[in-house]
Formats: sequence, structure tokens, C-alpha cells
Amino acid sequence: MWKSARSGAALLCAALLATACGSGEQAGTGAQTQEKVTLSYGVWDATQQAVMQELATEFSKTHPNVAIDVQLTPWADYWTKMKAAVSGGAAPDVFWMNGPNFRLYASNGVIKPIEEQVDTSVYPKPLVDLYTYDGKLYGLPKDMDTVGVWYNKTLFDAAKVKYPADDWTWTDFKEAAAKLTDAGKGVYAVGAELTSFQEYQYNTIYQAGGYVISPDGKKSGYDDPKTIAGLKFWTDLIAGKQSPDLKTMTDTAPLQLFEAGKLAMYWGGSWNVAEFTKNDYTKDKVDVAPLPTGEKQATIIHGVANVVSAKTEHPAEAWEFVKFLGSKPAADILGKKGPIPAYNGTQSDWVAAHPELKLQVFLDAVSYAVPYPVSKNTAAWQEAELTHLTKAWTGEVPVDKAAADLAAGMNDLLAKE
Repeated sequence: MWKSARSGAALLCAALLATACGSGEQAGTGAQTQEKVTLSYGVWDATQQAVMQELATEFSKTHPNVAIDVQLTPWADYWTKMKAAVSGGAAPDVFWMNGPNFRLYASNGVIKPIEEQVDTSVYPKPLVDLYTYDGKLYGLPKDMDTVGVWYNKTLFDAAKVKYPADDWTWTDFKEAAAKLTDAGKGVYAVGAELTSFQEYQYNTIYQAGGYVISPDGKKSGYDDPKTIAGLKFWTDLIAGKQSPDLKTMTDTAPLQLFEAGKLAMYWGGSWNVAEFTKNDYTKDKVDVAPLPTGEKQATIIHGVANVVSAKTEHPAEAWEFVKFLGSKPAADILGKKGPIPAYNGTQSDWVAAHPELKLQVFLDAVSYAVPYPVSKNTAAWQEAELTHLTKAWTGEVPVDKAAADLAAGMNDLLAKE
């Protein structure tokens, strides 16, 4: 299963990275040669390992002097291993990068900026912006994901609730939630999850007209009344018992509750397609709708980029491989067997793979998508998000108080960046 960007926040020390990177000089610069070269390629998703190997093989057909060693590190260990590799000067030549970690790696010279002129119009602009730092592009988008509302058709039918329309609103969502909750059967409308902001709070914050972090990365938006309204969307569901409480969702994740028929709706990403089409309970019972509209339409967009290590001994070959991975031919292969390719116009195969689902909603969402909010040290304030908002989710403190405390703490952390 694809992992949300939020869980990728690694507690990586900037000072350590700066020390590890040294002067940023590297061996092997210059034009690509015909010597036999093996490039290491770091990835974290086992479900994509086969298609990554297929892409590596395809690249070597036109670059016979270059072999690609696809190195899988499970997600739980990926960033820890990457930290150690960077510290020891042994990072993979090419590796996957995500939004929360990008600026930390870019600002400390761990990855190379792209020097060649690239036509970025072939990728969604929010993803290009996500992997741009100090005016320079550092990675080519590989894939993308947006968020929708997965729903259990059987539970909707039992409650005599119409399936979500493409233009439904917060009001429509809340009216449906009230009808879909059946305390006697232990069925809730939705799980107001706290730990996956990409799928939950960030979306409603921007739908309410609020913001997580200012465009210049210097100010928290958590004390903005509209941001607080986006948070209350979820705490109100818990208070109204239309969502399980935080303890229940900590003991049993909302994804598991949804797959067990205990949640009628699940706010989830496009990466959930593989999960729901293989699960015996959900594969014939679920479909997906766009996120409901608040003050505006919004969904968080994120995606992995391929980047080149600043310490690679084969920068020319590494860049050629990254350029291939960001090409239309590579995207055409990825779209048939992997997540949604980022290359515009190549996503139809991904949609066509499951005609029983309205997967087009994830592509349509790109037109109103908001980039995943990040700064140089995203991990630090994401820890603060959990610390302060947990108190609001449990009812220990009012939402506006928790949000104000979070904003103050987050501003202190941003000032240190």
C-alpha cells in the first residue's frame, strides 16, 4: 500500500546532514562515458519493486553501459537507513524523495539540483513547486496522489442514503454522516483520524479557506479562524459520536474499521485502490467520490520524486536515469502497474485498470489541488501538530486553544529554521 506523506517525516538533524555533505564536491563529474557503470536506486515500496525493476531494465536497453541495482528498503526503515547512508557518504546514486523531507535534504546539499533545462509543464504544477527549493528544481515527479472519500455502498443502501454526488458539500457530508451512524450496530459514519493529516485535517483546513504554513514558510496558519474551522470539522464528528473516539481509533486504525464494515466512509488516497480491490470484504462494496466542498474545493496533492545524490560518482548517468524515469515512456509503464504517474496525459491506463471504480475523481482533483505543506524541517512541527491536537481530539482542551498553542510552538520552530 502506498504510504501517506505525513508518515514520511523523518527526524533528521540538519547539522548532521551539513557535516555529512562536506563541501559538496564530488567525483566523476562531466560527460557520460561508455564505461560500465552500476547505479544504486533506493526505493521503499515492495508493491512497486517489480515495476521499478522493469523500468530499470528498459533504461538499460538504451544505455547498455549502465546497470541499475534497485535497492528496496521497507518504509519503516527507509529514512533511518538514508540518514546513516548520508552520514557515511554512501547514499544511493538515485533515490525516492518525498515532500516532508525534501527541503531538509536540498538545503543541506545532500541532493543535486537539476542543471539541465526541463519542460516541467508535463507535470502538475503543485508537484513541481513541491520539489523546487531556492528557485532550483531538484527532482522529477514520478507519481502523484490526491484524496477522495471511499464509501461502503452496502452501508449507504442499508441507511437509505444516496451515494455522494460529485458536487456534494460539507453540509451534504454532515447530513449523510448523521444518517449513516448506527450506534446499536457499532457503525460510525467516518473515522476522524488524527495521525494522517494528508488525508484528513490538511484537506479540511484548505477547504475552509485556512492554511497550514505561509507561502514563505515563516508563519503557522493554525491560529487563523478558518484553519480552526477546518479542524472543528473533525472534532465535531467525534463529539457527535459520528466518529469513534481517539482511543478506539488508536487501538484499531480507521482503515481497519472501514474494511470491517464499521465505518461507512473513509477519507483516503488514490493509493488505497490496491488495498480495496484485493480485500475480500471491500472489493465489491466500495466506490469513491470527490472530497466534499467547504468554502472552496481543495485536496492535498503529493507524489514521490526521483533525485540524484550529491555524492554520486556517476552524476551524468544518474541524471540520464532520472530523466528517463520522468519521461512519458516510463510513465506509460508505471500507469499500468503502479500508482498514478505524474506525467500529464499518461494516467488513463491507471483509471482503466479498475472500471468498477470512479477513479477519475482523483485525476479531476488535480485542478483544485494544494501542495503538501512543508518547510526546511517539516518533521519538527509535525510532531508539534500531534502533541497539541491530540488534546483537542480527546476533548482535553478546546480546539481553538489547542490550535493557538500549536501556532505559537510552530512559529518558534520555524524561526529556528
